[in-house]
Amino acid sequence: MGKIQVNNIKLYAFHGCLDEEAKIGSEYRVDLEVTANLQNSAESDELIDTVDYVHLNLIVKEEMAIRSKLLEHVAKRILDRILDELHLVKKAKVSVAKINPPIGGNVEDVVIILTKKRKP
Repeated sequence: MGKIQVNNIKLYAFHGCLDEEAKIGSEYRVDLEVTANLQNSAESDELIDTVDYVHLNLIVKEEMAIRSKLLEHVAKRILDRILDELHLVKKAKVSVAKINPPIGGNVEDVVIILTKKRKP
């Protein structure tokens, strides 16, 4: 087994419960970690034998472009797509951070972290 991480994916999106968030939007940061068997790719040196991190990044970009009220909902959609589309992945972890959230204080970010395992 091995892990692939895609860190600090920076996006601008329109998630949140407030009407202003839907209009103005916010900056977001997404980090991914997937667990998969990387032995074949380590030997073969072929992209087909591994988890393509370009595909991971595309999933994040596409799901972050779909507005949700809750970051938990976005994170779940990302995890579901990873496990549906990338069959080598056994487990995935995603963190979605809203930078400078509008919560009435000096807060750097709010982060939601979800993990999902492939069912046997």
